[in-house]
Amino acid sequence: MKLAHLADIHLGFRQYHRQNPAGINQREADVANAFRAAVDGVLAAQPDAVVVAGDLFHQVRPTNAAIVFAFQQFQRLRAALPEAPIVVIAGNHDTPRSAETGSILRLYEELGVDVALDQPRRFEYPRLDLSVLAVPHQAFWSETRPVLRPDGGAAHQVLALHGELEGVYPPELSGAAWGAVLVRPEELHVEEWTWVALGHYHVQHQVAPRAWYAGALEYVTSNPWGELRDEARHGLKAKGWLLVDLATGMAAAQPVPSARRVIDLDPLYADEQAAADLDQAIRARLASIPGGWGDRIVRQVVFNIPRQVARDLDHAAIRAVKAEALHYHLDLRRPDAVPTVGVDERGRRQPLPEVLRDYLTRRPLPAELDRETFVKTGVALLETVVRELEG
Repeated sequence: MKLAHLADIHLGFRQYHRQNPAGINQREADVANAFRAAVDGVLAAQPDAVVVAGDLFHQVRPTNAAIVFAFQQFQRLRAALPEAPIVVIAGNHDTPRSAETGSILRLYEELGVDVALDQPRRFEYPRLDLSVLAVPHQAFWSETRPVLRPDGGAAHQVLALHGELEGVYPPELSGAAWGAVLVRPEELHVEEWTWVALGHYHVQHQVAPRAWYAGALEYVTSNPWGELRDEARHGLKAKGWLLVDLATGMAAAQPVPSARRVIDLDPLYADEQAAADLDQAIRARLASIPGGWGDRIVRQVVFNIPRQVARDLDHAAIRAVKAEALHYHLDLRRPDAVPTVGVDERGRRQPLPEVLRDYLTRRPLPAELDRETFVKTGVALLETVVRELEG
């Protein structure tokens, strides 16, 4: 028996203020295309059941275009897999912040999709000898923690859950202290389940036998480069979803081709270098990109660059690169003004603003807040303190 496990689709995600020829934000279109490609893969695999483990949408009130697009894709699934259960749980991005706000996810019940919005729901499918306990994000904010254990006599017992499993996230990415749903590993009772379908962590990752995060289908954070580094640590080369054999507990990664490459160039260090030397080094880094930077998402970090040297860089050349790339982020970091608190992977000094930037990028936020603005504001406030200390 085969199960398709998807998560963290984030339809409606927008970034970089670039539009495609149809007038749609380019990254929003990329995310939609990734979901369409994943649905194509699911249809080709012909699974017996489909689970979407949270964050179908990027925000509680998605755009009409995102709502309609999701409806069309579920319609495709329902038409081609008329007997297959489709289970969707609400993630933190799908969950309203007040009782007065409804959830658009109920719309998809019209297509026969089984939806868990705020409380755990146990769906029984006798024809498949399958039981699915669907536990949405909001279920963990009730007074009583949900009991995550199988029930009934179904041969196949599946748990679908959206949350942060303690001890799985890299320490610098964990946000439990700021209100994220934190689930202790012992709460899962992994050994009792046929499969545990997890969502929320955007990097595809096995956490225990028969328990996986499916990962996101696209880069849908304000710091795709940090996610890229995390994927490299896990040996991943592509986003995707999982096709699970419930009989054996084996999961086969199903890659979804990315619309464009995300590139994090090796950092530069401006120590005692003139602007002209840095211009040359930046050009060399860019020239090293196979196929060039056109229509790609690129970051170049330059550490320890004084304000005057930053002003003297060849900004006309920088603007030309930005015009050709989908997004080019020349991240100029000023010299340390406070004691360092760590080192990077190359053993070089790590300024406190860099640590703060990485932390705020992964801190869980209410869905209605713009993360990019949040991060910039936090770093700017710290830099204000740094300037005062320098003075």
